[in-house]
Amino acid sequence: MEATGKLTNVQLELLKLFQYNLPDNQLNDIKEMLTKYFAKSASDEMDKLWDEKNWDENTIESWKNEHLRKK
Repeated sequence: MEATGKLTNVQLELLKLFQYNLPDNQLNDIKEMLTKYFAKSASDEMDKLWDEKNWDENTIESWKNEHLRKK
């Protein structure tokens, strides 16, 4: 994904959808669908990284002990 100063294709598509005044329950349904979509997308990407980099529980444990702050 790439951030731009212009409206993205997703934003433009959502603006088309939201030209109509939806009842709150429909709006909440759409927000929930978008939330689930992006959560699944993030989870799928993490699964892909996990497999590609051969991460395991030991990797996670080592991350817990890393000190990344700069003095």
